[in-house]
Amino acid sequence: MRRILSIDGGGIRGTFPAAYLAHLEDDLDRPIHEYFDLIAGTSTGGIIAIGLAMGLTAKEILDLYERRGPEIFSQQHNGLRGWAERQARKVKWAAWGPKYQPDGLKTALSDVLGERRIGDAKTRLMIPAWHQQMGAVYIFKTAHHERLKTDYKELARDAAMATASAPTYFREFIAARDVGLVDGGIWANNPTGIAVAEGIGTLGWAPSDIRILSIGCLEDVVEMRDAYGAARLAPKLAGLFMAGQSHGSNGLAHILTGDVGGSNHKAIYRVSQPVPEGFFALDDTSKIQKLKSRAFAQARIDKPDLSPVFFSDTVEPFEPIYRC
Repeated sequence: MRRILSIDGGGIRGTFPAAYLAHLEDDLDRPIHEYFDLIAGTSTGGIIAIGLAMGLTAKEILDLYERRGPEIFSQQHNGLRGWAERQARKVKWAAWGPKYQPDGLKTALSDVLGERRIGDAKTRLMIPAWHQQMGAVYIFKTAHHERLKTDYKELARDAAMATASAPTYFREFIAARDVGLVDGGIWANNPTGIAVAEGIGTLGWAPSDIRILSIGCLEDVVEMRDAYGAARLAPKLAGLFMAGQSHGSNGLAHILTGDVGGSNHKAIYRVSQPVPEGFFALDDTSKIQKLKSRAFAQARIDKPDLSPVFFSDTVEPFEPIYRC
């Protein structure tokens, strides 16, 4: 059996998958990355994926969200000062530029990941980003195939910054060799489908052997009218596009693995929760405790079903083709 862990994007809502994995890891003898052959993550999910692959525990990554989340999203201050700062950011965001400076995120990632490179990953990695100038897909990968000769040399924190640089929230991230990249959520906010395609097409895994634990960052329940004008629809577009991509990605994974209606073969284990639209904003750090509560409760329910599939034993150690 080949096991894949896939983690969606979603800003501070990444607290949910981080807390979910931390609760699962409490019952394991080894770090959770040792139970997966491939880990894929986009945006906030990419940060979690990279951290796990570098050997951090899920609890350490959860601590990053709790301690550094307010710093990353400039929400350290309460009261009148905090309110005034939030209003100023909203005006800036609507009028002329990104809502946040990247300094807080860059510092937090540097503190956690240090000088580690993608080639230091202890399991196979896929981290989607997007090249704006070319309008093209850009995926950071470990050297798990002989043609993957470049990315393993890149700094892990740069890959994390690139995949998490969500347009309008952060400016474009300039990576090595002056490559400008933004959030992989532009095209693969849910990377489940491309992770399965990587397993089958690049790594040569049999579709029937693949099992995927796919963790979302909650799903907004959007009530749609029959028709909208442009001004009313615009605020909903990003959420609609991400929801559509997520359903398409899951559907592709189901088809590729044979986990389809009428089949007794279960390959995709999807974890997410519906929530009221707008209640958990992508940058609202005041909801971290609520996100943790939801995640711990969900993991408690899911453990009996997930344990025999994903956590009965560890996988074979990853041996990259090229090393740093």
